[in-house]
Amino acid sequence: MILTGSAIEHAVSLGDIVISPFLPGKINPNSYNFRLDSKLKVYCEGVIDIKREHPTEEIEIGPEGYVLEPMRLYLACSIETMGSSKYVPTYSARSSVARLGMFINLSAPLGDIGFVGRWTIQLLALNRVRVYAGMDIGQMMFWCVRGDIKLYDGKYQGATGILPSRLHVDYPQQALADGDVDHAIAHNGAAPAVCQVPLLVRTEDCSPAPIPG
Repeated sequence: MILTGSAIEHAVSLGDIVISPFLPGKINPNSYNFRLDSKLKVYCEGVIDIKREHPTEEIEIGPEGYVLEPMRLYLACSIETMGSSKYVPTYSARSSVARLGMFINLSAPLGDIGFVGRWTIQLLALNRVRVYAGMDIGQMMFWCVRGDIKLYDGKYQGATGILPSRLHVDYPQQALADGDVDHAIAHNGAAPAVCQVPLLVRTEDCSPAPIPG
């Protein structure tokens, strides 16, 4: 079950959803419009090895905007800090943005319950498109869940800006889990910290609280 705009606004007032800063004018019938921050990142030239961190270059979007080149990946992030420990967040481009031939996520629209932070999005344009800092770029939706909730506590938690892929950190952890401590140390320079067990929350019903009036 997806939350309506009024249910999102009510959940924000109760603290069940975090959207900061929250602007009531950004509420849609069943989503919330979020805005594009003033910075972008692109991966530097060369083969991206998923087992190693790849360098990036930062781009500042000035008052004149910035032109995205076709078929080049740009990492960006939301101005807003968003998340929830009760509802599942998902996001997509605004319809008007999509009609320009621009994607804001390539294959990962699903968020995790418990993540709260600024969302890194993946911009890919089919045409040369000029974007501006502060523009409404996407819409965040929130969904009810059924069953036990394991709150997210992963490597992107609490993001305050653009976070490139951290897939490389999974490999030392996997080597340690497999008992290959020497490989984990050789790859990462130190033995990885022991992972914490995610918090388990028992829930019977996550239906939105009744909206007064």
